[in-house]
Amino acid sequence: MRISLLAGTVAGLLLFSALFSGLFSGPARAASRIAQAGLLEDMGGDVVAQTCDIPEIRPGSVASLKRFYRAMAGCADRFWAGRFAQARLPYAPPEVTITTGSDSVCGEITSNGAQYCPEQRTIAIRIMKHDLRDPFRMNIAHSVAHEWGHHVQQLIGVLDAQNALSWQASGSARALLSHRLEMQAECFAGVLYSATLESIKPGIEWDDWIDAVRRADESEIHGKPRNLAFWQERGYRGGATGFCNTWTAATSKVG
Repeated sequence: MRISLLAGTVAGLLLFSALFSGLFSGPARAASRIAQAGLLEDMGGDVVAQTCDIPEIRPGSVASLKRFYRAMAGCADRFWAGRFAQARLPYAPPEVTITTGSDSVCGEITSNGAQYCPEQRTIAIRIMKHDLRDPFRMNIAHSVAHEWGHHVQQLIGVLDAQNALSWQASGSARALLSHRLEMQAECFAGVLYSATLESIKPGIEWDDWIDAVRRADESEIHGKPRNLAFWQERGYRGGATGFCNTWTAATSKVG
């Protein structure tokens, strides 16, 4: 899934430059301050299952897919509202737009089918023909879970910080920042699944899903599939956002 990163304000850039000066020479030290600590330091306790009413998808039915997406959005919203409340942080849900076309509030939706628009705080979803023909529940659910992870990053300051740092970086340094961002969104998706997977009725066993993620094609933006699988699994098994600090992880785990 693609994320559309937009420019922040000058004041925001100055703030994040001050916070993360020296990131490239000392990424672990600086990145530990990349977001409000109340969420990323929470290693949590026992995972409490959350019941979500996620409907069936009828092949060929646009209306059916829209209902599924809306139900997944409601599920993710309720989950993250609760986590933010526990951390005593302000929370607001993103807008969710669903279309069969390619236009969105922040540009063209790619063939991946979903993207997050930070400036508009919107998850833009495109219903793809292959999802209509052969709807795979877990794959479709993941487009919501992953992009909601980017919204969480927006709310806690990660997206603005990463965007500001990307302006100063080039080549492999910029790619690594993108990988850290995407893998954290994968981990946040795993945290969501830790409480909701049974309700989603994914149509695949968890270990088989992670194996499929591990064997997917490599993405320049997202990084190595084995690392994406590692972070999603880490979030799922850990069940708390404190397991998702990709910014202090070794390069080998986010490359």
